[in-house]
Amino acid sequence: MLTSRRISSASPNPIRADNATPPDNATPRGNDTPRNDRPYRADAPSRPRTDAPAAPGRAPLLQLAGAGRGAAGRRSRATGGEPVDSREPRGALTDLALAPTLRAAAARRARDPHGPPLHQTDLREHIRSGKEGNLVVFCVDASGSMGARGRMARVKGAILGLLNDAYQRRDRVALVTFRGAGAQLVLPPTGSVERAAQALATLPTGGATPLAEGLAETERVIRAEVRKDPARRALALVVTDGRTQRRDQAIEAIQRLARAAGVVIFDGEQGPVRLNLAAALARAANARLLPLEALA
Repeated sequence: MLTSRRISSASPNPIRADNATPPDNATPRGNDTPRNDRPYRADAPSRPRTDAPAAPGRAPLLQLAGAGRGAAGRRSRATGGEPVDSREPRGALTDLALAPTLRAAAARRARDPHGPPLHQTDLREHIRSGKEGNLVVFCVDASGSMGARGRMARVKGAILGLLNDAYQRRDRVALVTFRGAGAQLVLPPTGSVERAAQALATLPTGGATPLAEGLAETERVIRAEVRKDPARRALALVVTDGRTQRRDQAIEAIQRLARAAGVVIFDGEQGPVRLNLAAALARAANARLLPLEALA
């Protein structure tokens, strides 16, 4: 389960995309409809193009359920951190709370002065509360349908907002994209969100939608990173409109991904007629679904 609250995307070191390639808004001869405003046709050939990111959006706080033991950060709850209370041990005692233990012993001996100085029932352990940084893997649909009506510029702006948030929360980030014939790991897991922003700015759009391959590559990246750093938990942020001709494979792929990481799907579908395909993916994986407008 994931929780959410609205926060500002302001950052002491905000990500910029000043060097991005400007969008192709040229008006073709004999047609007064700009290219970015034409409706997408699934059967139409799609030439790759690169849209500059829109202004960075605001990111909701996305947290993994439970408490982990990953590296210190500011995203999800962790069992490390400063002591906030004490309790009787649950299993083997590994984190002795000395002062509460002595207080419990003193209270017991006040009731029974002839008892031992210290008894097993006196032992207390710390309850700690902290935050951990996570591995945040962006799985971005860069197919032709996502590029229709200039949508990819808004998608990039939304992801920049999430990257700013990842910077503030000390996450590691990775970027997987899919379009055309398959998926690509554009940026392996890194602590540099600036590199992720640069890779995003130059990301081309066009072609078919190999959604299953994108989800499978995201899962592969996460499982490989877990083998290197078992304590760091992962969060997969999938940005797609869900349009693919291989629906069954995509459903199976996102179910496997949900077993490896927390999953949030940002629905990139826009326009008056909606197929709600991203929502079907979210239901299949019991994943959280948010509209892309949530990052505006």
